[in-house]
Amino acid sequence: MNVRDFAIGAVAGAVAGAAVVEAVNRADRNVSPDKVLEDVKNAFKKEGPIDGAWIVMKTEPFRQKAVEMDVYRGGLSREIEGSYEQYEFAADARTGTVVEINKI
Repeated sequence: MNVRDFAIGAVAGAVAGAAVVEAVNRADRNVSPDKVLEDVKNAFKKEGPIDGAWIVMKTEPFRQKAVEMDVYRGGLSREIEGSYEQYEFAADARTGTVVEINKI
């Protein structure tokens, strides 16, 4: 094997590796579920302290009227003026935008 063949192989390998990395990055464009939960918690903290919060790390399909998307489901609890409140939410997995909040 001469140097030329080795160089061609090395360059081809580097190009193929870069293409694989780019494909993987494109396939996973979702916001981190931890980031979504932190944003929801911060929004609720503006109204008072929260006691606990959770989020499902796997997305699920969500449909509201004609709009379809993958969402993270989660919830939180808090105590306001001696009253215990619980909420569930759904957030768009791609943007992190909350698309539904329900008081339980």
